[in-house]
Amino acid sequence: MTDQRPQYGEIATLEEQRRAAGLPPIAEVAPESIQAAPTQPSTSPRGAVRTSRPVDRFVTIALLAYGLVNVVMTGLSYLDFSTAMNEVMTVLGIDGEFTNYAQGRLWGTIAAIVLAVGWSMTAYLSIRRLRSGKVTWWVPIAGAFATMIIASICVAVPMMGDPAFVEFLTSSALQ
Repeated sequence: MTDQRPQYGEIATLEEQRRAAGLPPIAEVAPESIQAAPTQPSTSPRGAVRTSRPVDRFVTIALLAYGLVNVVMTGLSYLDFSTAMNEVMTVLGIDGEFTNYAQGRLWGTIAAIVLAVGWSMTAYLSIRRLRSGKVTWWVPIAGAFATMIIASICVAVPMMGDPAFVEFLTSSALQ
């Protein structure tokens, strides 16, 4: 009697295919969550299973789009720092106007660059995580938070050097 077994892996199990390819068993390389999931063909050489997260993708892209609009608008206002700070001082009820022009121009430009670089890094990291199938909605929020802190420090430098603003702070602290 001849061996009627199919050749070339026609109906071989996944384990038999891995063994024939010289790969270790799935149990040795995959976490339990992937082992329990139904097996699907993967184009990745490591056999990673990508999961579809349409809501996460939508939220991430919406946050990045909102962030881009915010970066463009805020960055443009930082490039005209004196006008922007005069508006802030008016809203805060500070008498006088912003006069620290040299530092305002320098640090406003730095703050605008920080915003652009921060958004770009956030978008890059978000896209990488989206492509790998990982949860990503939190990356634009964390990126915006980190970028906002750095840009706020840049804006605070010329504000703390402006006489009208410093007088407002000292008079507010005394009250």
